[in-house]
Amino acid sequence: MKVAFLTRYGRRGASSRVRAMQFAPALSALGIESVFLPLLGDAYLDALYRGRWPLTIVAGSFAQRLRTIGAARRCDLIWVEKELLPFAPAAFESWLLRARGYVLDFDDALFHNYDLSRSAFVRRILGRKIDRLMAAARLVTVGNAYLEARAVAAGAVRVERLPSAVDLDRYPEPVGKRRPAAPGSAVVVVWVGSPATVRYLEIVREPLQRLASRAPLHLRVIGAPAPRWAGVPAIGIDWSADTEAAQIASGDIGIMPLTDGPWERGKCGYKLIQYMACGLPVVASAVGMNTEIVADGVDGLLAASAEQWETSLERLALDAVLRDDMGRRGRTKVEAQYSVQVIAPRLAGLLREAAG
Repeated sequence: MKVAFLTRYGRRGASSRVRAMQFAPALSALGIESVFLPLLGDAYLDALYRGRWPLTIVAGSFAQRLRTIGAARRCDLIWVEKELLPFAPAAFESWLLRARGYVLDFDDALFHNYDLSRSAFVRRILGRKIDRLMAAARLVTVGNAYLEARAVAAGAVRVERLPSAVDLDRYPEPVGKRRPAAPGSAVVVVWVGSPATVRYLEIVREPLQRLASRAPLHLRVIGAPAPRWAGVPAIGIDWSADTEAAQIASGDIGIMPLTDGPWERGKCGYKLIQYMACGLPVVASAVGMNTEIVADGVDGLLAASAEQWETSLERLALDAVLRDDMGRRGRTKVEAQYSVQVIAPRLAGLLREAAG
């Protein structure tokens, strides 16, 4: 069986890498050949993260996608990350996908780009685009309950929740890593993401500044420039697939601050899963999927205010034993619920059923 994966990005794009590309070896072992046809390559993200809008790259990428649709239709099934072409009408995408069943996958609330757009024209023309595509798909896979509810309301014939996952081969069990810190040594707080999401760190600015005045800590930002905050030593580290897991694992606490809005409720908490896979305890905003991943007080702590962020971070910063206990429980949870090794067989079965 051959599946055409029409991803949104190349390997550098986290959503495409996590939701599709990392499954290729496991799917191959299960008899499913994966053909990856990205819309936007790494050059697009490189330009975007440098603050440029790469119009020529986008135009070329759209043209290339139209050329690859024929190859995709020759496969047994088409898997689409969110949509074929941003801002293209649903009728046009349905026409492109004619004569071949397709699966839609969502790990964020992309539909809000349309139904909550500031443009009345976009809301009127495209507000129900994603719902129409969901209703026509053979299968819609989603990463959390918020996305699942939208697919069900749209009339999707089948909806399955597949959480985002890490490959345990890339995140080896952190045996013996959690040792008591030397007296006076700094606790390393880790955040991983991209320049597009680093703005969420502003939520923990004041809590970290207050805590840093009482206890030694260091902020490590992976995948984006580090903020320059008075009193908080910070370093930004370029993202690399080869070093990401090691950079996370060498920290002490993983954080995922979020505002509470429609877009954030669609997020799937992947960075929390990464931290837990590395044996780190986590502190996360009590928003959306975060509240499903984190068992508050067991494998991490949830925070709903600046005061809770400060007390949660301080509690972990001052207690190495607690960090160790929570980190071990988090790792166990990832192995059981959020690993490629667990999710891949489910995905393979769903793809076979969708292909008929």
